[in-house]
Amino acid sequence: MRTITLKKGEGRLLKKGGQWIFDNEIAREDEGIADGDLVSVLDFDGYRMGIGYLNHHSKIRVRMLTRDADAVVDEKFWEERVRLAWEYRKKTVDISSCRLIFGESDLMPGLTVDKFEDVLVVESLSLGIDLRKKEILGILVKVLAEDGIRIRGIYERSDAKERLKEGMERVKGFIGPEFDTKVQIVENGVRYMVDVKDGQKTGFFLDQKYNRLAMQKFCKGAKVLDCFTHTGSFALNAGIAGAASVLGVDASELGCAQARENAELNGLSDVVKFQCADVFELLPELEAKGEKYDVVILDPPAFTKSKDSVKNATKGYREINIRGMKLVKPGGYLATCSCSHFMTPDLLEDVIRQAAGSAHRRLRQVEFRTQAPDHPILWAAGESYYLKFWIFQVL
Repeated sequence: MRTITLKKGEGRLLKKGGQWIFDNEIAREDEGIADGDLVSVLDFDGYRMGIGYLNHHSKIRVRMLTRDADAVVDEKFWEERVRLAWEYRKKTVDISSCRLIFGESDLMPGLTVDKFEDVLVVESLSLGIDLRKKEILGILVKVLAEDGIRIRGIYERSDAKERLKEGMERVKGFIGPEFDTKVQIVENGVRYMVDVKDGQKTGFFLDQKYNRLAMQKFCKGAKVLDCFTHTGSFALNAGIAGAASVLGVDASELGCAQARENAELNGLSDVVKFQCADVFELLPELEAKGEKYDVVILDPPAFTKSKDSVKNATKGYREINIRGMKLVKPGGYLATCSCSHFMTPDLLEDVIRQAAGSAHRRLRQVEFRTQAPDHPILWAAGESYYLKFWIFQVL
């Protein structure tokens, strides 16, 4: 196996347990290494640090697969990784629909696989894993079959812009036989129709599964406002829990249309309504009308996807939280979150505290939560921790 050697003093992230080596950390590499090839990583003094796959197109030059410098990366290796990921899910989450593989957190950098009942959706964001994805998926299908789970189809959603940074084209389509890409799932007692072909990301946001469930206990008999509702997941959890009325708001007409279909699927169309509107414009209008809610839920998209835009993002988070707090009845509840890795817990906490001051409201924390366990947080990989979710009582 060809080698790359780190500069003296570099590889600090790797030595802390991380899995990325950046282009500016490498002193030299053997000739003839093709993009996507496996390489042995050496420290500046020749110490063997493990094996990863290399890509010259990416600033993340090497993504580490194993710290075992003598490992053989073959079918047995991948099967062990797949089984580790599957056994973990069986112990920690409802596996009817869940994330089976979560990239670096499952020691398979760049690979995401979601299971929606009997359909798999795959996203591949690094060249090294892309060259091996069909082998890994074949192993995954075999492992699931051992537990009586028959996969009827696989759809690829590797259409994110991140692929371009790896020198790869964005791709989307069936892997294997074609099938109906509208898949019905059940989560927390709520039915959804998931569009794995044209829905956002892989079709449905599984990471909020238990946060949605946590909100049910606050919604019985309540008047609920769900902002950035997407396909209606928080709104429908409120409805299924017995809310008196629910308004879900999203700027996407397609999202609202799908949300209405999901409400009808659950027999909740009379209770759960959806409005296509810009949340930033609608919240001041509701405030001006004197509207008040027992529960307000703020689940915005990531306002920042880089360090450079964090400052502007904080303004957006501050604004929606001020507006949301003002719409909560005294003694009511606010759920607020961020799905951006760059909005750290401390930073977001400061923004929420500032918003409470501006809104002249006091917050009593009920819970702090993160992403569901099928999106595990690997402490050595900071990028795996991205979802912060608070529930407050507003006084």
